[in-house]
Amino acid sequence: MARLPRLTLPGYPHHVVQRGNNRQPIFARNADYQELLDLLDEQAKAFDVVLHAYVLMSNHFHLLVTPQSQDGLPKMMQAVGRNYVRSFNHREQRSGTLWEGRYKSTLIQTDRYLLACMAYIDLNPVRAGLVTQPQDYPWSSHLHYVGVRPDRLITPHALYWELGNTPFAREAAYAELVHSGVDATQQSALTDSVLSGWALGAPDFVADLQKRTARRVAKKAAGRPFLSPKTIAI
Repeated sequence: MARLPRLTLPGYPHHVVQRGNNRQPIFARNADYQELLDLLDEQAKAFDVVLHAYVLMSNHFHLLVTPQSQDGLPKMMQAVGRNYVRSFNHREQRSGTLWEGRYKSTLIQTDRYLLACMAYIDLNPVRAGLVTQPQDYPWSSHLHYVGVRPDRLITPHALYWELGNTPFAREAAYAELVHSGVDATQQSALTDSVLSGWALGAPDFVADLQKRTARRVAKKAAGRPFLSPKTIAI
């Protein structure tokens, strides 16, 4: 059975994951992390993709982005992937693929999942046991949002601005949101959706999405014809 094309629609937030082949490390030194960030900054601007959040882990990375055109996100990811692998292979005197196939992505409902997805991304290093607090990890956008350091890659989403009337209020509110964590249901929904490629949101949100694309946006209900999309998150 032919695989579905990725679900990509301009103007909506997308959760993206790219893994190393066989879960192998994709960074050998700190300079590699910085190079990938520089490439993301350069190519996001080149293809008009707004970057809201990121985390770079040893063998994968997560992004939360809003593409402004239909092909902006795939073109950005292709350019970042090719340029990084070429440079990484040259430095490490290796050849062949670095990535585990094509990147994974899904489209998420803004008001229901965007801030949860940001917290999910920030908490990746904590879940992996690398740090006890997200602010202790240097390779994520968390430090930007809690006011520790500015990050030129980041364009905050409008929902972040609604967290408070001043920078201090927004930073404190966001830090508390992340500290509160992501509940098990949301965490499972965010993980499952990005790996499967099905849209994540309430039934009416998913139904509206289906009107905007010929690509199926939700998994078919078992034993029934595909009449209306259903959310994959309960």
